Amino acid sequence: MSTNVAELFVETLKTAGVQRIWGLPGDSLNAFTEALRRDEGIRWMHMRHEESAAFAAGAEAELTGELAVVAGSCGPGNLHFINGLFDAHRSRVPVLAIASHIPLAEIGSGYFQETHPENLFRECSVYCELVSDASQIPWVLENAMRAAVNERGVAVVVVPGDVFFQEAPDRRPSAPIRASIAHVRPDDDELRAAADILNAAKKVTILAGAGVAGAHADVLALAEKLQAPIVHALRGKPHIEYDNPYDVGMTGLLGFASGYRAMDKCDALLMLGSDFPYRQFYPAKAKVIQVDIRGSQIGRRTPVDVALVGDVRSTAAALLPMIAEGRADKHLKGSVAHYQKTRRELDDLAGNDGKKPIHPQYVARLVDELAAKNAVFTADVGTPVVWAARYLRMTKERMLLGSFVHGSMANAMPQALGAAAADPARQVVALAGDGGLAMLMGDLISITQNDLPLKIVVFNNSSLNFVELEMKAAGILNFGTDLHNPNFADVATSVGITGIRVEDPAELEDALQRAFAVPGAALVDVVVAREELSIPPAITAAQAKGFTLWALRTVMSGRADELLDLADVNLVRRIFS
Repeated sequence: MSTNVAELFVETLKTAGVQRIWGLPGDSLNAFTEALRRDEGIRWMHMRHEESAAFAAGAEAELTGELAVVAGSCGPGNLHFINGLFDAHRSRVPVLAIASHIPLAEIGSGYFQETHPENLFRECSVYCELVSDASQIPWVLENAMRAAVNERGVAVVVVPGDVFFQEAPDRRPSAPIRASIAHVRPDDDELRAAADILNAAKKVTILAGAGVAGAHADVLALAEKLQAPIVHALRGKPHIEYDNPYDVGMTGLLGFASGYRAMDKCDALLMLGSDFPYRQFYPAKAKVIQVDIRGSQIGRRTPVDVALVGDVRSTAAALLPMIAEGRADKHLKGSVAHYQKTRRELDDLAGNDGKKPIHPQYVARLVDELAAKNAVFTADVGTPVVWAARYLRMTKERMLLGSFVHGSMANAMPQALGAAAADPARQVVALAGDGGLAMLMGDLISITQNDLPLKIVVFNNSSLNFVELEMKAAGILNFGTDLHNPNFADVATSVGITGIRVEDPAELEDALQRAFAVPGAALVDVVVAREELSIPPAITAAQAKGFTLWALRTVMSGRADELLDLADVNLVRRIFS
C-alpha cells in the first residue's frame, strides 16, 4: 500500500506494465526517484539530456506499442523534453511525461526555475494537466495513461515537487491500462461507393502509409485483385515493403522515380493509412479514395472523392469482395518493370568504385547486407534518411524508426537507445549524421552507463549536407553549413564504446563486420563524400533553375573547387531517371 503520492505513481505505473523510465533526476523529482529506488520494480534509465530521454521513450513506445515513460525535474529540466515529445506526439506513439514543478505555493510568483509546463506541452499532447492536490492523482494519472494509450499520443502530468510528498489518497485502483487495437470499418454504402470508382478505373495505384501496420496480407490481397502497384510513404516502408511483388518503391522528396510515376499515371488512387504531406506528388486528375481510422486526417493533403473512416485491415477485408474480377494488368506490369529498372540503377550507384571519400550509398548498402534480418534501424533526418529509405531493405522482422513527421535533427542515436532497451537481444543500428550525432553527443555516455549494445554508423561529411542540397536547389551559395568534426571513433573509445574510423572504401566491409560482431556498443565513423547528390524523383523547373544559378554563383564567388568536387563525385555515376 503506497503511503505518499510518489509511491502511488510508481505502483500505478507498475500495474500498467511499465518497465523503465527515461530521464534525469532533480530536486523537484526527488520524492519520485526515491520511490523508484526503494521499490526496485522499474528501471531508471539515466540520460545526460532530457531531449534524448524523450526521444528514447518515443522509440520504445513505437517499437513495443506499449506505454513508455519519461520524467524530468522542474523548469529547464522538463523543458528539454519538448522536441522529443513533439516527435512522439506527431508519430502517434504512447508516451507519458512526468513533469515535476516548483513548490505549489510558489506557482505564479516568478520563483526560481518557474515555467508553466501545463501550457508549454499542450500543443504536443493529447492530455496535459497540473496536479495541485493529492486527491487528484489517481484520476489524473489514469486519465493521462488511457489518453496516451488509446489516442496514441503524448500525455503530460505536471506535479509540484512538494505534492509528491503528500499522503496518497485511499482509492480502489482501476483495471490495468494496456494498449488495445480497435477494429473499425466503414458501412457498406461507403464501401460500395469506393468499389464503384475502383472498378471503373483502368489504372489503380495504392499509396500505403504507417496505417497499414498489421494489414500486410490484406493490402496485398487488395493489390492482387485491383492489379495495382503499391507505392509506400516512408513510415509505411517497414510495414509493406517486404515480401511484396506489387511494391514499386517510395514517392516524395526521398523516393524513387518509379513510385512517383505509378501515382502520376493512375486514374484512381487508393490511400491506405497515409498522411503523406507533399501535395505536389499527388496525381492531378485521378479520383482519390482515402482510408484512415482518424476521420480528421482525410482530405488534408489532396481532395478526396470517397472518405472511408476505418482501420486498414478491416476496411481492406470488407472492400475486397466488392472488387470485380478479371482486371487488366498493364498498369501493374509497367509500374513494376519501371521500378525494377530504377532499382537496378540505384544499386549501380551504391557500388565501391574505390574513390575517397566513400560514397554514402555504398555505406547504406553494406549496412543493409550485413545487418541482422530482424534489425531495428534508426536514421537521422537529412541525408542518412535518404540512404536508409533507398537502400535498407525491410523484412517481416526488421523495423525502421526516425523523426519522419516532426523532422528533427539528432534523433537517431537517442532513438536507438530506446530501441535497444526495449529488446537488448535484438540488433539496433543507428544511421547518424555527423551534425545530428554532435548535437546530442553527450548521450554517448548514456549508452555505456545503461549497458546498451547498440551500433552507430556515422555518415561523416563535415557538413549539414541536406541543408546544402536545399541551398543548391534554391540557387543559394552554401553558408554556415561547415562542421569541424572531431574523430568520432576516438570520442566513442573515450567513453567505453568500440570506435572504428574508416576513410578507405576497401576497409569499410571489415569495419562494419567487426562493429556488428562486438558484444557491446560500437561506433563506425565513416568519412563520406560531401558532394553526393540525392536527387528527388521529380525535379521542378524552379529547382533546375536554382541549381544552375547556384553553380554560376559558386564559380563567380571563387569557389569553383566545390563545383569540380560535385562533378567528380557524381558525373561519372549514372543518375536515375
